Amino acid sequence: MSTLRDSIQDGSSTAIIVPGSPALTISYAKLRQDILAFQQKLAKLGISPQAAVSIALPNSYPFIVAFLAASWQRAIAAPLNPAYKQSEFEFYIDDLSSALVLVPQGQAEGPAVQAARKYNAAVAECYLGSQGEVVLDVKEQGRLAGHGNQNVAQPTPDDIALVLHTSGTTGRPKAVPLTHRNLTRTMKNIQATYNLTAADRTMLVMPLFHVHGLLAGFLGPLASGGSVIVPGAFSASSFWQHFTTHKANWYTAVPTIHQILLKSPKPNPLPNIRFIRSCSSPLSPKVFKDLEDAFGAPVLEAYAMTEAAHQMTSNPLPPAKRQPGSVGIGQGVEIKILDGEGKEVAQGKEAEICIRGENVTKGYLNNEKANKESLTQDGFFRTGDQGKKDPDGYVIITGRIKELINKGGEKISPIELDNVLAQHPAVSEAVSFAIADELYGQDIGVALVLKDGSKLTGEELKEFMRQKVAKFKVPKKVFFTNVMPKTATGKIQRRNVGEAMLAQEKPKAKL
Repeated sequence: MSTLRDSIQDGSSTAIIVPGSPALTISYAKLRQDILAFQQKLAKLGISPQAAVSIALPNSYPFIVAFLAASWQRAIAAPLNPAYKQSEFEFYIDDLSSALVLVPQGQAEGPAVQAARKYNAAVAECYLGSQGEVVLDVKEQGRLAGHGNQNVAQPTPDDIALVLHTSGTTGRPKAVPLTHRNLTRTMKNIQATYNLTAADRTMLVMPLFHVHGLLAGFLGPLASGGSVIVPGAFSASSFWQHFTTHKANWYTAVPTIHQILLKSPKPNPLPNIRFIRSCSSPLSPKVFKDLEDAFGAPVLEAYAMTEAAHQMTSNPLPPAKRQPGSVGIGQGVEIKILDGEGKEVAQGKEAEICIRGENVTKGYLNNEKANKESLTQDGFFRTGDQGKKDPDGYVIITGRIKELINKGGEKISPIELDNVLAQHPAVSEAVSFAIADELYGQDIGVALVLKDGSKLTGEELKEFMRQKVAKFKVPKKVFFTNVMPKTATGKIQRRNVGEAMLAQEKPKAKL
């Protein structure tokens, strides 16, 4: 299996379930048929190899078919968050010179379309037709005019199948090209890590425009011959209903979603959950324990990034050890802890986590500077994360290198502080970050969301921390907020939180 086309089997077993009244159940044979039909439509429209197809669709069967059909046509699928504003769509469409932009039915005048027009991209509405077919309703041909009736293509392992952009928290978002080989290797790794088989069925809660949802929540399970339940979006009120009705036995999500489910009414009786996977953001040991206690299933924290086509490490299934506070061991990839010169440090010593494997991108698009900074001479990719290996080789992340708090020369891990803050009974969410300080250069700020009905002062929080950590790790400033700023995938971006909290302190100009 070296292309996405090879990974989709044929047969009558269930591939996809879309909850509804009635639910839409798609077999593997029907899925292949629909992908091939849509691929022919793309070829007729003028999509040729390496043309970029921007997909601004929500989680849905049309998204799935459009994504796979584009990759089968040797085009580059570029999923985009449908909630983007026009300026954001413009950046991504321009960056890839997208040939086609797909939008939901009835959105032919939305922000994605306005952005497409600016760069003369073709526009088509994509939706489920009355006969169960996936419709490609072309509204504007744009630059594809006169280039129709291309040949139906066969993908090769080294074709770029997917381009996603990094979050851009440290500057301009970087375009990450992922080949069929990259993606199918990750799919095999995920399948092997969790012993996925045709008997497994997962509940998709992460967005498909994000590598977590696309690879771990969808493509990995599909490659195993299992089934994927695809609601339009995550909803705590309907999650367990769909999970039990359609007989799911595992799911993968960010810690934010796990915490929402912990606060929501639990199903009675509990379904048989084989495992719960957590990824894309650090999982505190407390939430780890709460999940296992609440749902009676092993919680497996993993570590991933877009540049590795998602998964790099994971805690293994029982009876192997799963370790709270660790992201586990390498899964189909080499993991080394390297210093600034690219030399491996002694086990237990902290340095940069670096990876090498068939799933890892060969480099960013049109960004030689970033490529030189990110790849060692031996071909290891520098993750930007600081960490170490414990005596058993389990990886422990201690923070983003650029996010470590440097207080007078003392390097403080914000993840360590987050985990301690989460232990306070009044705290629902907590994030620590660096703040400027005249004496130390940097000091510690923390932002807290309290549990409903709870009360806590900044001084009480500091006293709690004094009992838990060394004096130099006690925060200087404590901010309280009702809503923690998050990305579209539920990931908390430390730097953004810090900037938002500090902005609240600035005196407003008098009119």
